[in-house]
Amino acid sequence: MNKTENYKLVPKKGNRKCFGCGLDNPAGLQMKFYSNGESLFSWLTVPDHLCGWNDLVHGGVISTILDEIMSWSAIYLLKKIILTKSITVDFIKPVFSGKELKVEGKVFEVKNEKEAILEGLIYDTNGKIHAKSRGTFALLQPEVAQRLGIMDEKTLKDFEPLLRP
Repeated sequence: MNKTENYKLVPKKGNRKCFGCGLDNPAGLQMKFYSNGESLFSWLTVPDHLCGWNDLVHGGVISTILDEIMSWSAIYLLKKIILTKSITVDFIKPVFSGKELKVEGKVFEVKNEKEAILEGLIYDTNGKIHAKSRGTFALLQPEVAQRLGIMDEKTLKDFEPLLRP
């Protein structure tokens, strides 16, 4: 059975050069996202060039993976433009390059219309958690994101289908 068979592919628009999710960035992670309606998921294998020592994935890359899954979870599940305010990461077990990972993001709490807390988890193929995170995200209306210079008009237009209820 295909691991993504019971999930809906989340369409990605905007910056295709993003280090985390940009499909046009050959040096990046090229994460794709899938949803079951309650959480977002991604399956990836971290390439060797993103290691710290030996075959260990660099902690900054692990943090990026978790930030990316939580960010896209907020965008897709809450239908908002977001900015990361803060994240904490717990490194539980070593993460090795060349090994497939399953990453999950979910909404933990919507504090109010402008802020939410999300969780991210990195699992190995046996379902064991290797890293987890919790992040606080600013939730922005599209016009605020444009006014602050976070997204230009074209990018916002690309995101419109994701922001509709």
